[in-house]
Amino acid sequence: MSRAFVKEPDGDEVADDLPERKISSHPNYVTPRGQQLLQEQLQQAEAERQRLQGKEEMSAKQALARVERDLRYLRQRVTQSILVIPPDNPSEQVCFGMWIEVQEGETIRKFQIVGVDEALNNQQLTSWVSPLAKAVLGAEVGDLVQWQKPGGGVELEILSLGYVSMN
Repeated sequence: MSRAFVKEPDGDEVADDLPERKISSHPNYVTPRGQQLLQEQLQQAEAERQRLQGKEEMSAKQALARVERDLRYLRQRVTQSILVIPPDNPSEQVCFGMWIEVQEGETIRKFQIVGVDEALNNQQLTSWVSPLAKAVLGAEVGDLVQWQKPGGGVELEILSLGYVSMN
């Protein structure tokens, strides 16, 4: 069909082609902190929706469309969340929710294995489905594991692990 016959938004209506936020196909495991963060994000989005409803400006309508999309995403993530509570007797193997200290050559890294949403935008939080987490899950202190990075494999030594932050 020619583009000449396609109706496009004329500036006073909200485009309805805002893509949905991608939802991970993996189980939504969350730490207690991750569950709290999801709840807070949901509450903030609901408050933002309340603030934007009824406003006539185009920018407010577009912002409301984004907030509605985010609400759909957050509600689904909260509904699908599987809370993983640290056990009273911690495992000696790397598990979800643990803080891990590893050595890569001369560099020592500390990170926590958390849920997909919790890991966003924080270098010390690593998603449980990431290559780094997959490399160390199940390992014990003293183990050497292979981490497949885009530039090639790297050997990591597990130095310590636990449920208390190592910061």
